[in-house]
Amino acid sequence: MNAPLSLGQAAQAVASGSHSAAEVLEACIARIEATDARVNAFTGTRFEAARAQAERVDAQRARGEPLGPLAGVPFAVKNLFDIAGEVTLAGAQVNRADPPATADAVLVQRLQAAGAVLVGSLNMDEYAYGFTTENTHFGPTHNPHRLDCSAGGSSGGSGAAVAAGQVPLALGSDTNGSIRVPASLCGVWGLKPTFGRLSRRGSYPFVHSLDHLGPFADDLPGLALAYDALQGADPLDPGCHATTVQPTARSLGLGIQGLRVGVLGGYFAEHTTAPAREVAALAAQALGATATVEWPDALQARAAAFIVSASEGGALHLHRLRTRAADYEPLSVDRFIAGAMQPAAWYVRAQRFRRVYRDKVNALFRDWDVLIAPATPVPAQPLGTEWVEINGQRLPCRPSVGLLTQPISFAGCPVVAAPLWPSGTGGLPIGVQLIAAPWREDLALRAGMALHNAGLAHCKPVEF
Repeated sequence: MNAPLSLGQAAQAVASGSHSAAEVLEACIARIEATDARVNAFTGTRFEAARAQAERVDAQRARGEPLGPLAGVPFAVKNLFDIAGEVTLAGAQVNRADPPATADAVLVQRLQAAGAVLVGSLNMDEYAYGFTTENTHFGPTHNPHRLDCSAGGSSGGSGAAVAAGQVPLALGSDTNGSIRVPASLCGVWGLKPTFGRLSRRGSYPFVHSLDHLGPFADDLPGLALAYDALQGADPLDPGCHATTVQPTARSLGLGIQGLRVGVLGGYFAEHTTAPAREVAALAAQALGATATVEWPDALQARAAAFIVSASEGGALHLHRLRTRAADYEPLSVDRFIAGAMQPAAWYVRAQRFRRVYRDKVNALFRDWDVLIAPATPVPAQPLGTEWVEINGQRLPCRPSVGLLTQPISFAGCPVVAAPLWPSGTGGLPIGVQLIAAPWREDLALRAGMALHNAGLAHCKPVEF
């Protein structure tokens, strides 16, 4: 095999026997070894353990035993997921002295139970506090489509690894946009599920009341297949509110007939550039969306999300900040200290506002099934960019790439980030968010499939 297969191709090839799991894995390993010196997506690899996993999949097939739906599919995880026997770094130097994890994170276990093969861990912003993966401890992750540009963050290694063809599947986390921003800037598929849908047990936290975990993939059917494997109740995780599995992969063929689709205006139109508006318009046309919908209190929700993130993050790290502040990255240490110093009343007010806000957002979905918005206001910017102009305003670059994602996560809605390719960006992508009501990931995935079938949303291979 000369080149790695996409997620769907890999799963089908192993299931049919046209390729062995070992062959699929070796193609990914070769791609990682050939490209990662330039991309810097991986912070650790476990190729020998992966080879042993692939051999077990092939032995199962040889014995005629049933295979899991992801049998032989290589995957990697943001390095805040526990991997048994390894230290969970969470992008930080401080964590190096921690004891190794005693068990794999629940979502890692579930992918491996479905037959997927774990090949390594991926770069991220320190403690998931950032949007660019310009990590001073492990180096910046580079955007595979233009190596001098950011891959986004905080799950930048996950988005870049999938975009570079290193793995067809990766896991990341999303608190304020950390799946959707890298998916948008790297041109891959990403899914931020409903808050509380997937177990977070075995992952390093950032903001307990906002953290989501979810997959990246290089094709939409594969994204749904992986999401289905990740689902399930977890009685040991009090933050996992799911009680049943909602199969979505088999619903992709239902199409969008009858779906009520609208386009977010107001805040979501004002905080964009021309390429971002173009992808939203393309998606709207393909999905038959003609109405503009106003999302309530988006600006206030973003402000409240900042308060909650800073406060919870600061409280979590306060004990280490007192003794090891010099071991943190300069940007994150300042934000954590500032968060820890916020008046408690601010946090209480932000959470009270959140309850009212969620009720307003949920009311929107009485009239709409899917809502469209750009995922980022701009395409990937050169690494080190400090300022960016958005609709006539000069704004700080790092936080501004999350302008369009933070209000959505604060409501806890599920979102599929679909990769589109606007004009005027020099070949760089911008994603669109396909937003559904809580617990209706299936509707967002169906809308994504319609964009794929229309020839709009797809990953593009990268030549190095």
